[in-house]
Amino acid sequence: MPTSTRFAVAVHILTGLAVSDGKPLRSEDLAYSANTGAVVIRGLLSRLNDAGLTHSQLGAGGGALLAKPAAKIRLLDVYRAVEDTELFSMHRTPPCENCAVGGNILEAIQPPLAKARKAMENELAKTTVADIAVEVARLGKFSIPLVW
Repeated sequence: MPTSTRFAVAVHILTGLAVSDGKPLRSEDLAYSANTGAVVIRGLLSRLNDAGLTHSQLGAGGGALLAKPAAKIRLLDVYRAVEDTELFSMHRTPPCENCAVGGNILEAIQPPLAKARKAMENELAKTTVADIAVEVARLGKFSIPLVW
């Protein structure tokens, strides 16, 4: 089963905003950078806005902006804003309770999956959008702010 790309694209959006020197970016420009449709970007910007991570500037020259400094936006905040935080999906239909395995599998598998989710969340909490922006600038050999 494929995983969602919302988190990766949302981090891409926020990193773009972080390197834009406070210049609002249009969803079309962000879509070009992420190689996706502007409607995808607008949907993610809506979720990011609801989470207090971005806001919009209306009018000519308007677009999306970070709602707070990139150094204060943890990747965990982004993940929680755009993804279903139930990292592992369970059976589509309940397992057979009359089976020795089926009747116990969910209770047996929950503890290690909870630990894995917690470990992932702990890692995401250590990294900010500013950290990603710095690494993107290093890899791209450019200085922040990058004016689009």
